[in-house]
Amino acid sequence: MKVSNVLLPLFGLIAMSSATLAPAQRQVMVTYPDDTPPSILREAKEAVVAAGGKVTEEYTLIKGFLATVSNEILDSVHALSQSYAPIIEDDGTVRIQHQEPMEH
Repeated sequence: MKVSNVLLPLFGLIAMSSATLAPAQRQVMVTYPDDTPPSILREAKEAVVAAGGKVTEEYTLIKGFLATVSNEILDSVHALSQSYAPIIEDDGTVRIQHQEPMEH
């Protein structure tokens, strides 16, 4: 038996399984207006978890949370409330001091 007869079906299985993996996820901050009822935030966090995302942090000073989600989850969170539309931003580091680019 040739090695290629064994490896080709194996590579095919790997390719098929990678095509069925969950969509790529990213870290986002979801915030709501100050007058948003707690029930809206609760529903949004439940929708994130139910769709396979993860709420990684909940804020107390502002109405919002940090989550790891796919784009599809974000669409459903945004559609939960028309009256209290969330602001959804990619999480990242913010610098207030200008840094000169490094020269090569």
